[in-house]
Amino acid sequence: MSNPVTVSHKTLIITPEGSSETEELLAHETPYTVTLNDEEIGSSMVLPVGLEEFGVGFLFGQGYITKPGEVIEVMVCPDGRIAVYADVDEQIRHEVIITSGCGGTGKISKEMLEGAFEPLQEAVISFPEIKEFILTVLQASPLGPQTHCVHGCGLWADGRLQAFYEDVGRHNAVDKVLGAILLGRIPANGAVYTTGRLTSDMVLKCARIGIPILMSRTASSSLGLAIAKRAGATLAAYARPERLNVFCHPQRIVV
Repeated sequence: MSNPVTVSHKTLIITPEGSSETEELLAHETPYTVTLNDEEIGSSMVLPVGLEEFGVGFLFGQGYITKPGEVIEVMVCPDGRIAVYADVDEQIRHEVIITSGCGGTGKISKEMLEGAFEPLQEAVISFPEIKEFILTVLQASPLGPQTHCVHGCGLWADGRLQAFYEDVGRHNAVDKVLGAILLGRIPANGAVYTTGRLTSDMVLKCARIGIPILMSRTASSSLGLAIAKRAGATLAAYARPERLNVFCHPQRIVV
């Protein structure tokens, strides 16, 4: 049994009592190259779903695309390319910072880290919404229980789940949400919930695109928290349906 996002493999389970065969599903990690106006920008290993959104979000993180409306067309090509065409002033090699993330998306443009933040979109979220949001994200796909190898990220706005993406990398899953915002498919005035850590680059990209509420199933780093404070974003870690550890700007959480 296999599909575009999984591959099956027979494994041998060995215990002191003996051995037995079983079939397991693996997340299908696939290389893709992102190009901007036919210039190669970078490559990453991704789960082959939500690739248009990933390509645009990847370019946003590295400073090539800065706001909705710049993207003209996105094509996922059979040769493993995500070809993005955008109305941008110039194609220059941006200086990037290698972050704590693994792989090609563990990079952000230096320009993104510096300078003042634009005002965030505004939103509040209630605990009934938080509960529905988290449970919906965790139940949105069987890939997590099947493979134990993916991260998920969802965006909640206007009282419902607007989008959910998953990937082998936590950065990739967030980039797909950011790409959907840049493509005009979902709004930014809501809350993000990710199963991954909220490190500096994760927080920075979400804040730069205007998302006001950031929640994680796990932890934040110290620099992730510092960026959230500077941007004015609400940052919550260890998010559960009935509990949040809110590190800063709690006014957007409505009990």
